[in-house]
Amino acid sequence: MMRNDLFLAVLVMAIWGFNFSMIKMGITEVHPLLATAARFSFAVLPALFFIRRPNVAWRYLISYGIVFGVGIWGMASWSITAGLSSGMSSVLLSSNALISMAVGVFIHKEMISKRKVTGAITALVALLILAYATNGNITPQGLALIMIAATCWTIMGMIVKASKTTQAFAFNVWGMLFAPVPLVLFAVSMHGPSIVTHAFDVWDTSTTIAVGFQAYPTTLFGYWVWNRLLILYPLSMTAPLTLLVPVFALISGYFMYDEVLSVAQIIACTLFLIGIGLIVKPPQPQRSVNAKPVTQS
Repeated sequence: MMRNDLFLAVLVMAIWGFNFSMIKMGITEVHPLLATAARFSFAVLPALFFIRRPNVAWRYLISYGIVFGVGIWGMASWSITAGLSSGMSSVLLSSNALISMAVGVFIHKEMISKRKVTGAITALVALLILAYATNGNITPQGLALIMIAATCWTIMGMIVKASKTTQAFAFNVWGMLFAPVPLVLFAVSMHGPSIVTHAFDVWDTSTTIAVGFQAYPTTLFGYWVWNRLLILYPLSMTAPLTLLVPVFALISGYFMYDEVLSVAQIIACTLFLIGIGLIVKPPQPQRSVNAKPVTQS
């Protein structure tokens, strides 16, 4: 990977990791579902006028917007107010790789390598240690919500694959158009219309900064760079970089909110990321042992 592209990749991973701390800042007063709705509203409104709609059926864009907006980021934001630390939310969201592998094995009857099995066992053991060794940074409700988010990440991938889109960034932007309304309706269905009025009453500068960061550097800039890198480089080179996101999330959580991990949790997080790394790393191409050297005459 070229030096400038590597710098951009690490920068995006840092932004995505820091984003979990910004989510926490944005939902201190405002309900997480409404803050997430504002995030996607901010991201969509300027970008939609400059990016042509991808050539896919509307059902894919609508389902993507609901799953991406409500299922992933609505639940991930909610998990933080439900008791997960911002750093731990990022770590546990990475379990989507485990869920995707399980879907491949049990639904699509895919064969998996010993390396992936080893990675899955390592990650599962690490998850058990994280849950058992909690120092208050993991709660049952928060864990349930982040697992829903991780599951929806797998569903999102299935939607994108089914759409057969070749315009990933445009698909993401136009799909986000259908995220805000379901998020608002979900919040209102639980708390009544007063929850929206309350959000306007308590909205402050910190909320604006947090939502703006999630909308522009995280969503628009981050996904633009990432999709560009996916086009330029093989997945074996780009996928492992995403393991930097939880690392940056844990670091920013420590400095911004004094989120401290126990020694057992530090070990478990390391094991978890190693396990996920074994799962997401594509296999190396095998060279044929019978291949003969090409000679020129």
